[in-house]
Amino acid sequence: MAHDDVDIAEGVDHQVAMVMDLNKCIGCQTCTVACETLWTEREGTEYMYWNNVETRPGSGYPRDWEEKGGGWESEEHNQRSVGEIPSQQDYGEDWEFDHEGILKEGAEKALEPENVDPEWGPNWDEDQGAGEHPNSYHFYMPRICNHCTHPSCVEACPRKAIYKREEDGVVLVDQERCRGYRYCVEGCPYKKVYYNAVTKRSEKCVFCYPRIEGEGPDDEVHPPACADQCTTQLRLVGYLDDQDGPIYKLVEQYEVALPLHPEYSTSPNVYYIPPTAPPQHSEDGETVDVERIPRSYLEELFGEQVNDALDTIERERAKVERGGHSELMEILQDKNPAQQYRLEVFSDD
Repeated sequence: MAHDDVDIAEGVDHQVAMVMDLNKCIGCQTCTVACETLWTEREGTEYMYWNNVETRPGSGYPRDWEEKGGGWESEEHNQRSVGEIPSQQDYGEDWEFDHEGILKEGAEKALEPENVDPEWGPNWDEDQGAGEHPNSYHFYMPRICNHCTHPSCVEACPRKAIYKREEDGVVLVDQERCRGYRYCVEGCPYKKVYYNAVTKRSEKCVFCYPRIEGEGPDDEVHPPACADQCTTQLRLVGYLDDQDGPIYKLVEQYEVALPLHPEYSTSPNVYYIPPTAPPQHSEDGETVDVERIPRSYLEELFGEQVNDALDTIERERAKVERGGHSELMEILQDKNPAQQYRLEVFSDD
């Protein structure tokens, strides 16, 4: 059943969406490898990670992307915020390793980059986090294109080469129309559109649309590769307006799945369950009633709504610990693929 109250872009029938539970991410990068193998093993894409997993707090990928602007000035979506194009150094150079010589031919040397003296790269600050021992903290955040309801990258393109699909709201780049102006790269506040200097076109995450359409060799519908290959199965994939689905319930009903940086006003359709962690310890090892991950930092990422989300999760968790029932906790722990990936509910429309 579709829900009419959900904010869906004009002209879009249903909006595909993803929820990622940050409490389950172990930073293994399996999702990154799955995406890289499927989509970006081509010339000109060497520096691109349509899916990346970055350590938080941290500078992310590309470096300091949150400081490079883009998005909208307000919820009215009538004036874009001025952004900038990240430098190649912010993405990191493509490092070359002598895998053949060391692993197969037995060359006696260290496996280290041979073409550059590394000064920065994706996950350069992996696991650094923040805080002091014994109360330091960090968590992992997978990121893909948010396939926003109000994508500023679409508005930025003077040739209308980047667009939202009518059937599911997936944001794609028409490679025939694109001329590589890179206004879309500038306009995306999440810096999830990339420029291929070989083809001179923009590229980005396509939400694995051939997989969700069942266009593979087995003619079966599959979730995006990043979700399918996830070691801890932290991603839910479906439609935001599927009233009977877990994504609708987490986002709209319980309001515990939150968009990243809502102040950019693009209305992302990728949502996150905020992370929790054990409380802090005193110097003598005693537990103290202080949250390890400061709420002030989570507010920087998810806005003030994160406080209500964390309180709701804690309240529902406590209910279960007392022997009660919680639909929210059941959704967050559900491993049934039929519920985790609801991609065929509107196939008869």
